Amino acid sequence: MNNIKFEIQNQIGIIRFNRPEVLNSFTIEMSNEFAATLNTCSEDKNIRAIYLTGNGRGFCAGQDINEFLASSQNEIHLGEILKKTYEPIILKIREIEKPIVCGVNGVAAGAGANIALACDFVVASEKASFIQSFSKIGLIPDAGGSFFLPRLVGFSKATELLMLADKVLALDAEKIGMIYKCVPGNLLEEVSLKLAERLSKMPTKAIGYIKKLMNESFSNNLQNQLSLEAKLQELAGFTKDFKEGINSFLEKRNPNFTGE
Repeated sequence: MNNIKFEIQNQIGIIRFNRPEVLNSFTIEMSNEFAATLNTCSEDKNIRAIYLTGNGRGFCAGQDINEFLASSQNEIHLGEILKKTYEPIILKIREIEKPIVCGVNGVAAGAGANIALACDFVVASEKASFIQSFSKIGLIPDAGGSFFLPRLVGFSKATELLMLADKVLALDAEKIGMIYKCVPGNLLEEVSLKLAERLSKMPTKAIGYIKKLMNESFSNNLQNQLSLEAKLQELAGFTKDFKEGINSFLEKRNPNFTGE
């Protein structure tokens, strides 16, 4: 892969955006590589948590506009591009039944910000910032921004950020509930990987079922959500990790979950 670096450590799939010279802005090739890497993480049973970050000074500056300007002499059909690139990526991030920790090391702008917000946990360097930059060039939020932001920070604040495109510093993002945690820049990797490692040792199937519940919690009514809880609890009750959890409780020891 030319634009993504990928490795597996301690049952964690580590994905790094690797176009640091352009703040990891996305091209079509990069989006295809990222999607393929997410599929690998989803299918590999040895991977029980995912860590996503960017190399260099930025996490991701969004779409590389220069790619479109260089390749198109006519109108640019952004809607078609979104369907082929960001739409499957965002859906895959939410559909993977494994926890994803995003370490935002620098600027996260446009689609880059929304890729981060789609993850289960966002840990950001104190030097990082988030900006919904779309309206500054006459566009609307994409990559799920209009979906995730209202759920994270509320309708009014989301409207402000999406329309005015003001920069949000990492510490402020933590205060308004946009992200999980803001940490000193030199501790970002340590804190993020420690969280990912903690998640990788938890009952993976149960964590995946929780993710499903979270995905449905804003669209389901109470009865539907209760029904989904019952359905997924039934499945959780048949896992080896549930049996291990019960045995470790009775034996007064720490559980050894295997993700099965």
